[in-house]
Amino acid sequence: MTSASEQSASGSGTALRGGAQIAVAVGVMNVATYGFTMLAARLLGPGAYGGFAAVMNVLIVISVAALALQATAARRIASDHHHVAQIERTVLRTSWTAGLAIGAALVILSPVLDRLLRLDDLRIAWLVAFSAVFLTVMGGQAGVLQGERRWAPLAVLYVATGVPRLVVGTALLAWRPSEAAAVAAVALTTVAPVVVGWWALRGDRAPGPEATRHAGRSVLRESALNSQALLAFFALSNLDVVVARNVLDDHASGLYAAGLILTKALLFLPQFVVVLLFPDMAAQRRGRPLVAGTVVISALGAAGVLACWLLPELALVFVGGDAFAEVGDQLWSFALLGTVLAVLQLLVYSVLASDGRASSAWVWLALLVMLAVGSTAETAAGLVTRVVAVDTALLLVLLGAASRRRSEPAGS
Repeated sequence: MTSASEQSASGSGTALRGGAQIAVAVGVMNVATYGFTMLAARLLGPGAYGGFAAVMNVLIVISVAALALQATAARRIASDHHHVAQIERTVLRTSWTAGLAIGAALVILSPVLDRLLRLDDLRIAWLVAFSAVFLTVMGGQAGVLQGERRWAPLAVLYVATGVPRLVVGTALLAWRPSEAAAVAAVALTTVAPVVVGWWALRGDRAPGPEATRHAGRSVLRESALNSQALLAFFALSNLDVVVARNVLDDHASGLYAAGLILTKALLFLPQFVVVLLFPDMAAQRRGRPLVAGTVVISALGAAGVLACWLLPELALVFVGGDAFAEVGDQLWSFALLGTVLAVLQLLVYSVLASDGRASSAWVWLALLVMLAVGSTAETAAGLVTRVVAVDTALLLVLLGAASRRRSEPAGS
């Protein structure tokens, strides 16, 4: 018979292995995604890259449906081990239904997107619709694997999200360096992680007990509620580049978009922290995981900001090179923006893990303030300063709200 201490050690070892797998996989995914973004910035130049960056940020906002499904699946599975089979079936079915519906809606709205982003190519808007279908399905698959803490297949799914994009994107941009080719690479490679997810979840699971609270309508309702909180966050963290496209000229908006490469790097660098801690937060242990996550993310971000401040020439290499030299002195502020957003992301997910959404109203308010204040900017430096100020104010508000939740008695 295995002793309690041996079981504890085994569980700790499994957790450490899972943490290492996810950290490495997310790192590979982000490096590959960043590599493709940097390549696109170099080959497209400031003018064309501004359009591509606007498309990518809109696609990230659209993908909140996938993230909402992932959060819903992970929370339900982590907090209810008796109905895993039912939750898995419901989530996967709902993911395909939602993905196809979103894709169809985007096809209908493609002329609006084309005009809003000044793409002058309707095919690019269609590629966004195609991407949305598979991104949504991947979200449901990832949520099931995350909730079950199946870290190895989830790690492979994350790797499949980034590496194919770099490989295919490099080939297409080498053949034809254009916004359409760059977006096509992203669209085509959204299929790869869905194939990985299908393979990992292909086995027939024993039926098990069922509960009405895990029916399709309930999952869809929770996902919709999660979507509004995540939509607010991702709109806040991505629509500033759309503001830049509309208040700055093509060159200045391209400079701003290049600086956002560092912002996204600092935002996604600690993404593994959120992935690993979310099931624990969902299992009503959100106090310690939230504190630990905030400390880790802040430390990683501080190192990045300091590096960009001390070595701006080196940082410039990672955002496109000499063509973007005018933004070099402000790169540390873009890194700071990414750090603030990374902590904000953890706080938003802590709200979703506790199945509450009271704090999301503050995120919506911050978005409105960012759009209003950002529209007064005349330079890339002025815009990033305004966005950092708004996001920092929101961070302080949400940290205060999280502190109050932790001090409330259990069950209150």
